[in-house]
Amino acid sequence: MGVVVVVDAEAAAAEGAVDNPIDHAPPPQVGIGFRPPLGPWILSNPSEVEFVEVTAEHFFEEGDDTLQRLAALYPISVHGLGLSLGTPGPLCTTTLDAFSRVASLCKAAWVSEHIAFTQSAEVDLGHLNPVPLTRDSLNVFINHAMEVQEHCGKPLILENITTYLRVPGDIPETDFLNELCHQAGVGLLLDVTNLFINSKNHNFDPIHWLRRLDPAFIRQMHIVGYSQANGQYHDGHCEMVQDDLLDLASFVVSYSNVESIILERDANFPKTELIAKELQLLEGICVTARSH
Repeated sequence: MGVVVVVDAEAAAAEGAVDNPIDHAPPPQVGIGFRPPLGPWILSNPSEVEFVEVTAEHFFEEGDDTLQRLAALYPISVHGLGLSLGTPGPLCTTTLDAFSRVASLCKAAWVSEHIAFTQSAEVDLGHLNPVPLTRDSLNVFINHAMEVQEHCGKPLILENITTYLRVPGDIPETDFLNELCHQAGVGLLLDVTNLFINSKNHNFDPIHWLRRLDPAFIRQMHIVGYSQANGQYHDGHCEMVQDDLLDLASFVVSYSNVESIILERDANFPKTELIAKELQLLEGICVTARSH
């Protein structure tokens, strides 16, 4: 599965592309997000799974034994949903302590959260919300990212989210991400499905967007199939990965030294044989992309 869009070097430079060539590392490890319906299969150590991501909040109350068993089998990353790094003010120390505990138990290679907020000063909103891309928002994220890294003692990477509305701001998204990573000393968890969906819903070219992003910051990738309804693209974490997403993933692997690709699935779980085939397909495009 090859890249279907080629960007001319002069055109890319004129459009603000990052000129930061890299020497390619070996292909990224391909893995999956741990979910209870897939738990027995993942814990059986199938050859298709090279890396596992656990969601921190799923292990706040129980599951220490599962974390330790996973850590004995795989390199692990810990993904957070509720630290709400985009909310001004202090982080919740109770949540941060629990998050850090999970990362320590499974000897996480790194931890991750979202470039979003989930809480206001008064209420937990229960979902990921976009922030305005402003200098004030950037400073909030920088300070919170540095706090998380210091508290956990682990590298932090931050994920782009799906947005169904455009929040006014004065910093281009890729500039915001580049500066956040540079100033906070963090990396990026690039969700290619979220990027693809945003590009369709907001009418921009994802390859041009990626060309403005410093590839040195991209450490991990998320991918899952999308759906369409009422003229919009959606990310329900419940579909098989489509070919256009594989093309975009291939470009990212060839453009950066992303270290791990995580297949996500939260509903509509197919037979594990089909999950294994998706992982094999991802491994194949990674090998091909890094061989050029």
